[in-house]
Amino acid sequence: MSLPPGFLDELRTRTTLSRVVGRKVMWDNRKSNQAKGDWWAPCPFHQEKSASFHVDDRKGYYYCFGCHAKGDALSFLRETENMGFLEAVEALAREAGMTMPARDPQAAQRADRRTQLAEVMDEAVKWYRLQLRTGAAAAARDYLAKRKLSDAGQERFGIGFAPDTRQGLFQALTGKGIAADLLVDAGLCAKPEDGGAPYDRFRGRIIFPIRDARGRAISLGGRAMDPNARAKYLNGPETELFDKGRNLYNHGPAREAVAKGAPLVVAEGYMDVIALAEAGFGGAVAPLGTAITETQLQMLWRISPEPVVALDGDKAGIRAAQRVMDLALPLLEAGQGLRFVILPEGQDPDDLIRAQGAGAMQKLLEGARPMVDLLWQRETEGRSFDSPERRAALEKTFHEVTHKIRDGSIRSHYEQELKRLQRDLFGTGWQRPQKAWQAARPGGQARFGGKFVPFEVGAYSVTRATVLASAGQSDPEDLLREAMILAICATHPACISRFESQMETVQFTGEGHDALRLLLLHLSHEPGPDFRDRLMTEAGDTVEKLLSLPHVSIAPPVRNADDPDLALMCLAEELAKLEARRGARAEIEDAMEDLAGLADEGVTWRLSQAASARHRAERSNLDDAKDMGEDRAALSAHLQSLIDKEIWRKNRS
Repeated sequence: MSLPPGFLDELRTRTTLSRVVGRKVMWDNRKSNQAKGDWWAPCPFHQEKSASFHVDDRKGYYYCFGCHAKGDALSFLRETENMGFLEAVEALAREAGMTMPARDPQAAQRADRRTQLAEVMDEAVKWYRLQLRTGAAAAARDYLAKRKLSDAGQERFGIGFAPDTRQGLFQALTGKGIAADLLVDAGLCAKPEDGGAPYDRFRGRIIFPIRDARGRAISLGGRAMDPNARAKYLNGPETELFDKGRNLYNHGPAREAVAKGAPLVVAEGYMDVIALAEAGFGGAVAPLGTAITETQLQMLWRISPEPVVALDGDKAGIRAAQRVMDLALPLLEAGQGLRFVILPEGQDPDDLIRAQGAGAMQKLLEGARPMVDLLWQRETEGRSFDSPERRAALEKTFHEVTHKIRDGSIRSHYEQELKRLQRDLFGTGWQRPQKAWQAARPGGQARFGGKFVPFEVGAYSVTRATVLASAGQSDPEDLLREAMILAICATHPACISRFESQMETVQFTGEGHDALRLLLLHLSHEPGPDFRDRLMTEAGDTVEKLLSLPHVSIAPPVRNADDPDLALMCLAEELAKLEARRGARAEIEDAMEDLAGLADEGVTWRLSQAASARHRAERSNLDDAKDMGEDRAALSAHLQSLIDKEIWRKNRS
């Protein structure tokens, strides 16, 4: 089977080598640098203990300094899985979400056609380069000099000039024996609607060759010299060689520069990329006349895990940055994101560098902002949040946005950061004593620095009448649920912000439980990688005792710290069940008091509603259907028994 040209290039672009190799090796985290796509491990091809096997994600190659094995993802699968070439291609294509091309006897013929088109494109680039030296290109040369583009830079980017003649290129290349249909299929010429001879697509324009990752010219871009031209910039049409949504301007040279330590900078146009490269920022690329596509975003992450998007400081630039952000949100992964530089209003990278020099651009790149900042700015800038309704609307918006993020870990960190920013914006005034958790006492007292001091309850003062706040007398099952809730929060701190309101209002009755709840709430407002260390420093003995409880130690969300979605689901379930049990108990107690007066149908209805609410909350996807029926029947029988006994007692009296 013959694969279409470009298929393997795209497959390699979409495949991250470390993910393929990582299934067979154990990475040496001390030696590896994940952010740079630099991985080290003991070689899977020979027995060794040292990490001499090197994987370079940016270049897509591996090499062992011991046995000298080398290759790419395809060769790795062939060697380790004993696969044939096409079998390895199919395996990687499935993983990358690509469809294998159908077996086509004409594939070889099409490959030859693409090779011909690439050769024609190369001839066109040479001809345009020659035209830049002619008298007709004087204005173009002056323009390039004004933009401070050196002769060496013009040579490096292959810049040329298309004279303002109808068939200059067409006649030159057909005169060399190149068929007219090849010029049309390459996008260099167009056929008139009246069926006449093809004419040059680019006329009176400075020409910028567009090359693929391998360096082959696949299309052209042209800047008009006439200020009244209908289109200032013009790209070639999509052809067998060129798909503008699957290529980047300056892709190959940028990939090499980034591999040597340069930042990957995404600009808007050709001249921005050229200006950046001329100023020493060789890792500059640009989309080709359209908004960044998902394929281009994956290509960028293939080059660098955290590209910097540098866009013009006007409204169009801001909108473009926001479109990129919305596109990237569902695709984010640990160590794979975007940072943004919004240039001063009215300036692009070329303007900034010419006005203030490369140092100004370097300073902006060093201060690139994370994507969450841009998200926050978009939803809050110029708006007032002086009412509960407006604050609730903002919270709802962030909830909808963050739920677009597929990666659970990234989503929880975004939620945590946005919660922190909202607290700073709204000014909750919620003051917690630093060590109130150590010995919370009824009546609003806590141990602080060895002394009892009044509790500053703040937001608590309006929640004391809720079901969760009214813990009531200790119940053995309640204590089990309290322990599970605290254990989940201790092992998955990101969950706390999702259930902050419930955790603030609930009061635990188990020994040390309420104090630990306060501590977890306090630490969750200062999130960070050292959360676990700070927790163990403050309450190590209490946490260890909690996690050693039999029903806690075997719980899936506690054992599996890498599954935040499971932890969120289990925490929601435990809080709902705890509330349901306490709510049912409170309703029964109130109903019993009413029965002491006059028994009526309203009391029995309240009790049945309490039973129903408790039953709904205690249902979960983890319960067996049979157990559900038995539990509900037992609960209903228990409540009816209480009612019958109380009515009988009333009648006797």
